[in-house]
Amino acid sequence: MMVLEGTSALSPFRRERLESRLQSLAADLRITGAWHVYFIQTEGDAAPDPAILSRILEAQPALAGREDGAVSRFVVPRLGTLSPWSSKATELVRGAGQPIRRVERGLRIDLAGWPADAAAQEAVIRALHDPMTQSVLAETAQAQALFSAPARGELERIALEDLEAANSRLGLAMAQDEIDYLRQRFGALGRKPSDVELMMFAQANSEHCRHKIFNASWTIDGADQSHSLFRMIKNTHQQTPQHTLSAYSDNAAVVAGFPAARYRPDPATGQYRSEAVVDSAFCIKVETHNHPTAIAPFPGAATGAGGEIRDEGATGRGGKPKAGLTGFSVSHLRIPTLPQPWEAPRALNPRMAPALDIMLDGPLGGAAFNNEFGRPNLLGYFRSFELPEGEGLTRAYDKPIMLAGGLGAIDQNQVEKLRLQPGDAVIVLGGPAMLIGLGGGAASSVASGESAEDLDFASVQRDNPEMERRCQEVIDRCVALGLDNPIRWFHDVGAGGLSNAIPELLHDSGVGGVIDLGKVPADDPSLSPMQLWCNESQERYVLGVPQARLAEFAALCARERCPFAAVGVATAEERLVVAYGATVGNTPADAPIDLPMDVLFGKAPKMHRDTVHPAAPRWPALKTAGLDLHEAGLRVLAHP
Repeated sequence: MMVLEGTSALSPFRRERLESRLQSLAADLRITGAWHVYFIQTEGDAAPDPAILSRILEAQPALAGREDGAVSRFVVPRLGTLSPWSSKATELVRGAGQPIRRVERGLRIDLAGWPADAAAQEAVIRALHDPMTQSVLAETAQAQALFSAPARGELERIALEDLEAANSRLGLAMAQDEIDYLRQRFGALGRKPSDVELMMFAQANSEHCRHKIFNASWTIDGADQSHSLFRMIKNTHQQTPQHTLSAYSDNAAVVAGFPAARYRPDPATGQYRSEAVVDSAFCIKVETHNHPTAIAPFPGAATGAGGEIRDEGATGRGGKPKAGLTGFSVSHLRIPTLPQPWEAPRALNPRMAPALDIMLDGPLGGAAFNNEFGRPNLLGYFRSFELPEGEGLTRAYDKPIMLAGGLGAIDQNQVEKLRLQPGDAVIVLGGPAMLIGLGGGAASSVASGESAEDLDFASVQRDNPEMERRCQEVIDRCVALGLDNPIRWFHDVGAGGLSNAIPELLHDSGVGGVIDLGKVPADDPSLSPMQLWCNESQERYVLGVPQARLAEFAALCARERCPFAAVGVATAEERLVVAYGATVGNTPADAPIDLPMDVLFGKAPKMHRDTVHPAAPRWPALKTAGLDLHEAGLRVLAHP
């Protein structure tokens, strides 16, 4: 392993901000320096040229000296994983003719005033890194573990009488009637469910994915209601469907546009050309990403924007994201240097980021993803709200609203998806699986603070906009083929990961599927079957392509340097088999998943809500005595 040290890694603003955070944990702590560090795994006995590596990485072999009394800590990608940065950088260095197997980047940070107390040291270490994607080392020699290959995690079978305990331990957020439903279905199958099957069911039937409350039946004040909340929302479209081509049936809605000529590359030659005028349309989408933004504002907002971009791209048989928006609703900001008279002190949820942190980091995350993907983020909104109601109750956006939306373009002849046929290839397009965003669909469906803190943090995804851009370029090349587009049907991978996206892809076409788990791209060899199938690694799509078009599709992916894998095939039997080495007609005995599709999409319990109208609160009369109208007006106008 070679080690090179590069340029300064923290801007003055970020250094000052990190130092302030560290000093809240250990008052004497001071950052004396921060540099990028590169760890290079060579290829066999071949030696890369240090001079070429130094020029590419802007680095040198000698490490900078430390201030007397300071300690060095190295923040590196989580041991045993391959970082998104590494996959890009390794490709570039190999392209320069250097015989390397892999290059990883870390951060060396020198700290003076290191605390003697072990608990304070642990708190500082936690503040220095993201434990889902990073590790902290005391010396460079320990970085050799970056290139080790840990053993794969084990599959777990769970007894039917232990489902309640597994529901809590795994953070599945299933209601008791859903647990009873699974106990009945697996009892009929005569076997124990696997942890993969339970996690998949929990994600596929979470509030986030299935909108159980919005689809619930209601009894209000003793009277049964004829419409669910979702039917009430859809009623607007039913009453005024003019100019709407698709609504509530795809990843984004589609409204009629106007005739337009496209200027895009010829798929055969790669040369740009002006195409004939065709009827165009707009795909529109707004969604929320509240739970991840509450836990980790920057990556939560970034992946919220990224997920909305993917929804536009995965509309019909391929859309083109054009412009975006982000919005935030939070509780009072409580800026330390700018206290406001209406900001009464109260206990805040320690598991959630404060409103100020959300508004400092969240908009940057949303803007950063949009910018790095190549889509302008043109507008948004910001609101703060708290309302004390007496008896210690306050209504507030402690769990924020993070709104991500956008507008895209789509050819009208690409709006309708085509059903998968038995034998079609099931493809995962985009980045590899990592242990990030595990259980996000279920995590966002429980009341904040009810799940374990490590499960909360594990449910937050991490972003890689460059990979998403590569995927979009492949989609654009497929759409440029017009009616000869090889994509039949596809979905973006969001909540629940592949465990939600692939079953949806198959179910929407009325087919089943056989998936070889060993073919799913992964940058963490230690992932258990449950972690591999259910993680929410971003920048991925699942799609169906005819077997006869696979070579053509592979060539398009190679042109854009976009990873993909044909992980399975669609089958006429509506059954889902997921196992290492699974093929049609060959289901391994230890298959992590072997279920009829209707276990996931059949007659799972439907929610019913029986409620009454609450009594309207009696608010005290507004006291205007001593009120300065000018000052009150300024406060109202200054309040976000």
